[in-house]
Amino acid sequence: MVIHGPNLNLLGIREVEVYGKLTLSQINRNLHTFAKAHQIELRHFQSNHEGDIVDFIQKNRKWAHGIVINPAAYTHYSYAIRDAIAAVELPAIEVHLSDIKKREPFRRKSVIKAVCVKQISGLGWKSYLEGIQFLGRYLRQTK
Repeated sequence: MVIHGPNLNLLGIREVEVYGKLTLSQINRNLHTFAKAHQIELRHFQSNHEGDIVDFIQKNRKWAHGIVINPAAYTHYSYAIRDAIAAVELPAIEVHLSDIKKREPFRRKSVIKAVCVKQISGLGWKSYLEGIQFLGRYLRQTK
């Protein structure tokens, strides 16, 4: 599953110098094209609401083999999302469009990272693509 956090529905409009010109629909289309070419079932979800993200993780835990998540602003303080990821015991990759280590100090801390097998940031929309590829390699190695 690919999860997009708050305000990512405004991609292509919001701070294009930081997040790029692609819309969320364009990113999802790119990810689905890649997934189809590699025979990967991909479901995506975006919400501006923390509880909805938690619900999506919990409801989809049985079919998914892993999670690629851009928690956006929830990165820095959502123990609810962190705990949901830990509870479902699926490997998770945290991704970010911008390089959070080079952003404002409050954006550099992730409470999600500890329950993820990898964090990828700074590659624009390709952070998601790298996350999916890494997750595939990780799943093959842990079988």
